Amino acid sequence: MTTTTVDVPTTTAQLTRQDRCDRCGAQAFVRATLPAADGLELLFCGHHFRAHELKLVAAGATVHDERHRIDEQAPERV
Repeated sequence: MTTTTVDVPTTTAQLTRQDRCDRCGAQAFVRATLPAADGLELLFCGHHFRAHELKLVAAGATVHDERHRIDEQAPERV
């Protein structure tokens, strides 16, 4: 048996403060890319991603999850 592997780039751009949830406008921490929709990207806050996670995964979405950054402190302005 022969196994073929494909190298998928792991250099997805980090989400910024300007990236906003497509549902509510809060800061986005998750990017979901839908292959069935020609690579359509959806942005979600943590709350709305949790609400839609199972359906996105079932649809084969590639998920870039940065929810670990939610509690990061914003740098102080001087």
